[in-house]
Amino acid sequence: MGWTADDIPSLEGCVALVTGANSGLGLESVRALAARQATVILACRSRSRAESAKTRLIEEGLSRLDLLDLDLADLVSVKQAADTVRERYGQLDLLLNNAGVMAPPRTLTAQGHELQFGVNHLGHMALTQKLLPLLRSGGRVVTVTSGAQYFGRIRWDDLAWQKRYERYSAYGQSKLAN
Repeated sequence: MGWTADDIPSLEGCVALVTGANSGLGLESVRALAARQATVILACRSRSRAESAKTRLIEEGLSRLDLLDLDLADLVSVKQAADTVRERYGQLDLLLNNAGVMAPPRTLTAQGHELQFGVNHLGHMALTQKLLPLLRSGGRVVTVTSGAQYFGRIRWDDLAWQKRYERYSAYGQSKLAN
């Protein structure tokens, strides 16, 4: 007899932004929020996958959906996305930092950070900082992490994993940072 999405109250008049909204937990979160009449911004790296997700949601009878291009691996994209939200909406009630990458080969973000740390932590932190002024009283910021945080260790002397890259350890570091 736990809490379910059916327990979400009406969110009419609320604006929510969900990163990684085109699949998985992000898509299910969008579905639940939109079903309660929130305006939901689907912030995604891939415009075509975001459009496909939006089409499916509309076919399910959901509305008040907007798309936002957001590449968390590029802090310029993060700034542009935050500016767009400010211009379009001027407010935010929920920021759900959900997007993430897990265990890729060593790759760097546009600014030279290890990809998992850059996307899972730094990109979301930058987005949160830029959107905080829009957060209305009573608003929420939720950042998704995982059980991998428990085996994570911050490599202060080598955050970018330039020495001996270990993809799952780097993932754990990114989730611990959250």
